[in-house]
Amino acid sequence: MAKKQTTSKKIAAPATPGVSPPPGATTPAREADTAAAPPAATPAVVKPPEPLTQAAPALQAPVTGAKATAGKPTTAATTTATPAPTLAAEAPPATPAPAVAAEAPPATPATTLTAEAPPATPAPAVAAEAPSATTAAGLSEQTGTPTAAMTDAQATAADQRTPQIPAAAPPTALPDTAPATSTAQDEAPPTTAHAQSPTEPPEPIAAPTAHSAAEHPVLEAAPAVASAPALSPDHPPAQRAQRPSLFIVHISPEMAPVAKVGGLADVVFGITREHAIRGNHVEIILPKYNNLRYDQIFELHEVYKDLWVPWYTGAIHCTVYFGFVHGRKCFFIEPHSQENFFNRGTIYGFADDVLRFAFFSRAAIEFLWKAGKHPDIIHCHDWQSALVPVFLYEVYQQLGMTHPRACLTIHNFMHQGLTGIELLRATGLHRPDYFLDWLRMGDNNHKNALNLLKAGIVYSNFITTVSPRYAFETKDQGQGFGLEPTLHVHHMKYGGILNGIDYDVWNPEVDHEIPVRYGVDNLDAKYDNKRALRHRLMLADNDKPIVAFIGRLDPQKGLGLVRHAIFYSLERGAQFVLLGSSPDRSINDDFWGLKRMLNDSPDCHLEIGFDEGLAHLIYAGADMMLVPSQFEPCGLTQLISLRYGTVPVVRTVGGLADTVFDKDHSDRPLHQRNGYRFDHYDGPGLESALGRAIDCYYEYPQDFRSLMMNGMRADYSWNQPGEDYLNIYDFIRAR
Repeated sequence: MAKKQTTSKKIAAPATPGVSPPPGATTPAREADTAAAPPAATPAVVKPPEPLTQAAPALQAPVTGAKATAGKPTTAATTTATPAPTLAAEAPPATPAPAVAAEAPPATPATTLTAEAPPATPAPAVAAEAPSATTAAGLSEQTGTPTAAMTDAQATAADQRTPQIPAAAPPTALPDTAPATSTAQDEAPPTTAHAQSPTEPPEPIAAPTAHSAAEHPVLEAAPAVASAPALSPDHPPAQRAQRPSLFIVHISPEMAPVAKVGGLADVVFGITREHAIRGNHVEIILPKYNNLRYDQIFELHEVYKDLWVPWYTGAIHCTVYFGFVHGRKCFFIEPHSQENFFNRGTIYGFADDVLRFAFFSRAAIEFLWKAGKHPDIIHCHDWQSALVPVFLYEVYQQLGMTHPRACLTIHNFMHQGLTGIELLRATGLHRPDYFLDWLRMGDNNHKNALNLLKAGIVYSNFITTVSPRYAFETKDQGQGFGLEPTLHVHHMKYGGILNGIDYDVWNPEVDHEIPVRYGVDNLDAKYDNKRALRHRLMLADNDKPIVAFIGRLDPQKGLGLVRHAIFYSLERGAQFVLLGSSPDRSINDDFWGLKRMLNDSPDCHLEIGFDEGLAHLIYAGADMMLVPSQFEPCGLTQLISLRYGTVPVVRTVGGLADTVFDKDHSDRPLHQRNGYRFDHYDGPGLESALGRAIDCYYEYPQDFRSLMMNGMRADYSWNQPGEDYLNIYDFIRAR
């Protein structure tokens, strides 16, 4: 079919300024339900690190008369505690004013006014007639403001009434803060008064004290510099004390690009880089799958040959490898056993997945202990590594690992790792009556089942999820998949931090996967990518907008609405592109049938599968990105779309609600609105948002272009999330 090279001239209007700021910080609940904590003995924990030295507050500069009356035609006499009498404006200039001189306050240095001092009586006549004698050039001596000319007698009287204010003392310099050091390999924990019995498990967590809503204990945990008044250029404010470098270990089943299934891999890849460039020592522990992207691992070599991990009544021999993945320090654990845990060609999808990753969790913390590593923070991800905090506090703390603190990030509450008591025998935890307790690992809905994700919530020092809205929905709106009671018990250590994206990878200004790179300043180049996308997928080259969907074909993603959107877009004069696949054969077969039905349409293309290069091209070439999820913990699709100037059309759930602000109905300023949203999970709800987006594209191209630019200006990098996580680390290290 012949394709004419045309561009949409309707959307080439000039841009409007505006930047969409990052979403607000999370605010978890403030009260701990200590009555529901597991009844256990007091753990023998190391003394928390000393908090950073608080900065000494700067000396407050006294309020001078010049400061108090800057820009006003009054003298400094109006700021003294003693009211100055008003001179008659019609008094002869040659007559001295002894009464006024006698009643004027003595010329002694003035101090800062107190709240109890009586208000000064204004003297407008004096102000108008008696500036200092040194202002013959027309400028006030203290304020530097223009003044009127005066006689010598008036100048003398004014100088006698004006107190001499000494210069403000410079602020006290902040003391240098010595960075907190991690516990070294040979550093023994201090002796405590209450020794831990080897048969009595430690209490998993310490409940934080309640704080007011004004000062949240997590996101404001870093020591703050005392507020000081504005200082002159001669006395600049003191510098904020630097945060100490931390030793952080991430234990995760995935990390992009070497082992990736979903968004978890991208999160681990992004947050580890952000913390490393901030000066922290960051390491990642992963399983050594046989399908790793070994071409992405640099200098892979053995570092620990004989790691014996307890398993059932014996132990499994493991080898630990080390390599760099795009600058990140990664350890890969390879078990040598008949179970063949990680040599199966894929990462998930096996009946013994719970036992596979339970072994990985035990092997990871066993490696830390045997290698003498005592990190400040052990950061775990999802149910696959949620047993690490359990091992830390039930087993390894008694062996000397008293320094680390555990943080757990939950990326999706749908997957929780349910299993039976066989897990306790395999991992060496034993004591089924103890761990099946509702307050520990016992599942909330199944009497004799263990819940790994719940165990991580109970035993971790802090739990995060991947957006503030999703944290609220899982705890209070029934999206916790049965874990809502547990989240309420531990709500004082639960909160949401919005994910970021890696702008080194997802950035149209540097993206090598697209034909033409572009940015806010040359947005017209985006349409070269639109033509390239049409050429690759054999779509008609016309003025129609392209609506796209990129993602896993999973019921969570709203597949019913995706199917509805395909036909609605074609009916409203738009083109539709889909890229995705499903591990469920029936879902794949359904979309393959839909693909054959629409194969001859010049305005629709469905790509069943996943192609990284094509995904970049769709982000760059599409006009709108559809994300109609039933629930969405965070969502990276809309964040990438915003960066590429592709307007998102989303449902108001989870992280979608935290990042997309409706053009017509948001309470945000116009320059922060960046897309379209709908609330109800049904066809009319979808049409309400997608229809408005298509109408805006055709009828108000300038407004549509403004939405594109607002999204591109917003910062959804890892900068702010990285800071939030470091604040959490500081908070739990001090407990």
